[in-house]
This record gives sequence, structure tokens and C-alpha cells, in this order.
Amino acid sequence: METHQLEAKLKSLRLSGMLATLEARLTQARGGELGHLEFLEVLLEDEISRREAKALSERIRRARFECEATLEEFDFAYNPSLPAPLIRDLGALRFLERGESVLLYGPVGVGKTHVATALGHAACRRGYSVLFAKMSRVLAELAGGRADGSWETRLRRLGRIDLLIVDDFAMRAFSPSQGDDFYELVSERAGHGSFILTANRSPKDWYELFPNAVVAESVLDRLVNSSYHVHMEGRSYRPKRRPGQGAKLEKGGEKA
Repeated sequence: METHQLEAKLKSLRLSGMLATLEARLTQARGGELGHLEFLEVLLEDEISRREAKALSERIRRARFECEATLEEFDFAYNPSLPAPLIRDLGALRFLERGESVLLYGPVGVGKTHVATALGHAACRRGYSVLFAKMSRVLAELAGGRADGSWETRLRRLGRIDLLIVDDFAMRAFSPSQGDDFYELVSERAGHGSFILTANRSPKDWYELFPNAVVAESVLDRLVNSSYHVHMEGRSYRPKRRPGQGAKLEKGGEKA
């Protein structure tokens, strides 16, 4: 069979991973580096690799991360008081396998969002579906559903995601309808997925954010009492990221 005929068949079958490496693999086969079965096997591996890379790219796109972040690039040495062993252990994603959640809380700028995003990226690489969203965006999404009649559809969609990362939780008090919506979201996801919440306030201060004490107890009993608590404190990374500030911080530390 002529090479161009094989290429046409690969295109029709949408096997572009094989197509991209076909010439290189043929060269290896003609040079005696690959037997017939090995030639077929490496072509299949090329296609599998392409599909896995494409699927990962799509999962990351759908996650809507605000930035690229990994635990490997996180500077634990900058804040020695951070619970690095616990954070690295969470990076193994056993909490996600068990349907557990993670609460990251502490002052502004200590890296809560970076760690949450890094765990989300790791989950994407492991094949999990992930969504990153500000708390205000989650509430707006559900409120929009009440306005246009798609509330249940939106709730089910958020409920099906393996890992829902809610950034800037507990920034402000909930209205009664917002408290009810968040209760429904937590209930919908119970047993089906994990949360990662980032917050400036300690979980003990979250109860007062709900206007309805019964709703607060129902929501937070499921979140606060069945999650990993990661208290992050120390110097803010944000001055370090200002143009021209890195060298100053390395020499003299962060200034008040």
C-alpha cells in the first residue's frame, strides 16, 4: 500500500496521532529498529498519547483556572510556617479518591489560591473533571438559573464535577437565597464530588455568614467537620511578585 493511501485512511479514521509520527516510525521500521508488531504498537502508543494530551488540554480549559500553577513550583521555603507535608500529601489526591474536601484558610497573599489551583491541575492530570470559580461566580450562576428557569440544570451540572474549587469563600455574608443555594449545592454534591474552598476567615467564623442558623449548621456540618483543614499563614507573596521587588525581599525580607 502506498504511504499516501495509508495517510488517507488514518485521516478518515481520525488517527492523527499515528499520522503525525508515521514517517518517523516507517523510517525506524525500514532501518530494522522495529518489527511488524512493534511498528503497530508504537503507532498505537502515539495515538494514545495524542488523545491523552488532547483530553488533558480540554479538562484544563473547562476548569477555567485563572493561572497555571503546580505544587512543584510553590516556594514553601518563603513561608516556613506553612504545613508543607500536609499540602504535599494532599497532592497525592487521596482526598479526592475518597470524596473528601479541603479547606485552605489564612490571610491574604500566602498562596491559598496557588495551592488550590495546583491541586486542581494535578486532578486534571489524573483524569478528574475540575471547575475553578470565585464564590461570587458560583452564586451568580445559581441565581441566574432561578431567573431563567434553568436552576436545576445548573445545579446538576455543578453537582457532577469531580472537584469544585471555590475561591474567596466567606468574603461576605450570604443573603437568604444565596445561603439556600449554597446549601443545595453542598447537598447535591454530597457523595459525588469534592470541594476545595479558599478563605481569609477561619471556618469557626463561617457560621455567622448565614442568615439562617439551621442552614448554616446543615452546610457547615458537611463541610467543616468532614474536610482537611489547612491553615496557611506567613508573609504575603504579592509584594514579591511586584516588578523589581524580588531582589529586595531576598536581601532584606518583606517590609511592613
